[in-house]
This record gives sequence, C-alpha cells and structure tokens, in this order.
Amino acid sequence: MWISMKQFIMALDQGTTSSRCILFDKAGNICSMAQKEFTQIYPRPGWVEHNPREIWSSQLAVATEAMAMVGAGAEQIAGIGITNQRETTICWDRVTGEPVYNAIVWQCRRTSDRIEELKAEGFDGLIRERTGLVPDAYFSATKIAWILEHVPGARERAQRGEILFGTVDTWLIWNLTKGRVHATDYTNASRTMLFDIHKLCWDERILKRLGIPACMLPKVYPSSHVFGHTAGSLLGGEIPIAGAAGDQQAALFGQGCFAPGEVKNTYGTGCFMLMHTGSQAVNSKAGLLTTLAAGCGHRVEYALEGSVFVAGAAVQWLRDGMRLVRTAAATQESADKVEDTAGVYVVPAFAGMGAPYWNQFARGTVVGITRGCSQEHFIRATLESIAYQTMDVLTAMEQDLGEPLKGLKVDGGASANDFLMQFQADIINAHVQRPRCIETTALGAAYLAGLAVGYWRDLAQIRDNWQLDREFAPRMEEERRRHLKRGWKRAVRCALAWAEDEEA
Repeated sequence: MWISMKQFIMALDQGTTSSRCILFDKAGNICSMAQKEFTQIYPRPGWVEHNPREIWSSQLAVATEAMAMVGAGAEQIAGIGITNQRETTICWDRVTGEPVYNAIVWQCRRTSDRIEELKAEGFDGLIRERTGLVPDAYFSATKIAWILEHVPGARERAQRGEILFGTVDTWLIWNLTKGRVHATDYTNASRTMLFDIHKLCWDERILKRLGIPACMLPKVYPSSHVFGHTAGSLLGGEIPIAGAAGDQQAALFGQGCFAPGEVKNTYGTGCFMLMHTGSQAVNSKAGLLTTLAAGCGHRVEYALEGSVFVAGAAVQWLRDGMRLVRTAAATQESADKVEDTAGVYVVPAFAGMGAPYWNQFARGTVVGITRGCSQEHFIRATLESIAYQTMDVLTAMEQDLGEPLKGLKVDGGASANDFLMQFQADIINAHVQRPRCIETTALGAAYLAGLAVGYWRDLAQIRDNWQLDREFAPRMEEERRRHLKRGWKRAVRCALAWAEDEEA
C-alpha cells in the first residue's frame, strides 16, 4: 500500500513496566502499536530499579517494530513525541553514555529517611514554595543525591562535569541523538523537586542543600519544541524529536484539557488526577501538588495533581504476585461474580501513600476478612481500592476548588475495565467519560510533537479529534455510598496506624 509522505506522528511511551511505540494519523487514530515489557528489579524491600540500557533497547526495538508494521520509513514520520514515567532517575557518563547505576524508579522508597531529615530541619517549606511539591522520596532530587553518595567516585566525577542526570525523557533524547542533546521539558523538570516552577529554572539553594552539581542537569525547554533530530543510523533517517512531557501532563493534553478547571484521571501503574489551572499556580491546602502543565510555545501553564502510587500495579500484583488471575482483564469477570466484597477492603500502600495522605511509611493492608471471603471478593476489593483512592484525590481537589467537579475524563489501561469505571462513577457520584482512544498519554505526546512541526494546525483541531466511547452514570444509592466510604476511611486508618507503629 502506498503511503503518503509525512503520514504519521510517532509517540514513544516509556512507562514503568513497558516501553511502547504508537504511530498516529491526523485524526488521532492508532495506525500501529508495539509494546515490550522490561525487567523490574527489587534489590531490597521498598527499593525499585530498572536497567537504563534495557529501557533504551526496548524503546528502540518497539519504534522499529511499529514502523515495520505499516511499512513506514523515516521519511513518513513527521516528528517524534516522548512521554515517560516521571521522577525515575538516571545518571550516566557524559563521554561513554554508560549508566553509573541502575535507574532508581519513582516508586522507590530508599530515600524516605533523607526526606524526613529535610522536614525536621524545616527545609520542606522552601521546597514546597519553589517547586510546588510535597517533599517525598517519590521525586528525583534525593535519588540523585543517593547515587552521588553511594556510587564510588560519583560525586567527584559529577563535580568535574563527567556525569549527567536525566529523567527518562532526557535519557531517551540523549540516546536518540547519540549524545548530541542533553535536554528535558518543563513538565519533567517540575517533578525533580529541584526546579523553581515560578522562575522556570533549577533552584540553586535546593541543589546546594542536596549536594547536586548544576552541571549534571539538562537544559529545559517547552513541551512542544524541536529538541533535536534522531541519528540517521537508528531509524533510517533524521526525524525531529519535537515533543516531550511527563506521562500525566501528556495525558492531560491528550484528553484535550486545555482550559482551567478541566480534569482527567489516568489509570496506569499508579493513578494520577490532574486539573488544568491555566496561568495560575494554585497552592493546594488539601495535600495536592502544584505542577507545570504541558503547553505550546513559551506560555507557562499549571495544574493541580493528586498522585496515587499503586493502581494498575495492584492488578499486576494480583496476576504476578498472588497469581489469582491469569490476565488483568480477567479481574472484571471475577468482580462481576459477586455482589460486593463481603466487607473486605484492600489498601494497596505498597510504596507508601500519596495524595492526600503523603505518608511514606504506610504499607499495604487488608481488613475485614471473614470466613466467607472468596477469591472473587478479594479481587473485587483490590479493584475497588483504585476507585477509592481516586475518590480521595477528587475530594481534595473539590476542597481546593470550593465546589464539586461535574465530571471526570478517564484514560489509561485500567479504564478499559467497565466494572471499575462503573464503581468509580458510583463512589464519586459523578459522570465518568471514557474516550474512544484511551491511549491518551501517547496521544498527548504525539499532539505536542505534531504542533511543533506543523502536522496539526492548532489546539482546536486537536480538540475536535476527541471522541466519547462510553459515559458511566452513577446509580448507587446514597446510603450505600456513605457506608462504603466510611469503611474505606477505617481501612486507611489501619494502614496509617501501621506506619505509626513502625516509626515508634
């Protein structure tokens, strides 16, 4: 089949458990998709790592595969957009490109004690003021400091300018350009806990406090920007790398949430709700984060974010850890076999609890088990936990706004689960809208790249691409809703109590 020139935009979607490549056309349709899972490394309880070389090799492999699926050459690709797991930290040799340590993943809790030290000395106020973030081991800053402190010679080499840092987007751009470009975008920079989101620069005081040399850090550009071009030997030609954004900001963009007050929730490894707040950086009083949103040009836009650390990862745990299901999709069938959870609640705090609790030491908890609890009840309770955690974030967002949100756009792999989406609508008592294309993270990266190279004309053209697949309306009785929410709050208190005992 003959393919017209510049027919596709390529999105590289580098996630926590897999690397994917999707080719999109102008209507936002998926033309080809390739995916490859990679190794999860758990050196100690609470530690999570990836092999940076495997991240790169898997991403390059799926890019080649996606192009081959439609017979596309480099000349048919108008541009590449990158979206990535955020906060994950990679440090590598400036000359050889060799990582000095494994990638420390956003889920990793090894620097929790360092965060507590910063809080104890009152440094958390400055971090919150300048970065918009609640200090947590989740973010990149203390991960970089850990590598500099624990890898022999790393600090001295970093001070000499021999070691570079990057989030995953930076690592991919570096490799795609064969070391010619060391850069990131505003959204990824805003998740490092080192970036002043008001002045749009790396913060010297935070860098000094953590002992991180500024020469390690990438240059920062808008999300829709031509960062450089791929080395011709990699994909058969030089293709513009024209967009980059952290996965959640990319999903907000892909959902067409360009105006203040528009909200989306992504159900991936974690669960992330973002609300666009326009040119205003809103300081949350309810435990949410203030972050930069992906935008076009040099206009700065902000968002409020609530981060749930474990969502789809809980389903993966049911499949791989507990071996209760063979596939993630099978959870829906199991959940539908029972009318409720028989009083069981699962709090999947495997990596602490994020918004709005921000407790680094909470751990997974199961409560309410009786002799009548079956496998299906346990699976259903795990699915419901994803909706409950989303409810907590939504409640915090409503508190900051001072008014209820009218609806919620959803995306990500777990949003394909009809049981979960219906329960989500029921427990938040609001309509849930699922678009026809739930791969909005990759789509957002594609849009950002396409706008930079003129593949798409403007935001209006992109907004017209959004199509509804299904809307879930709440149908649960209010009394039952209140009863279930009370039970969830009790279960969360148990998980937090466990953390208090640990600290004692």
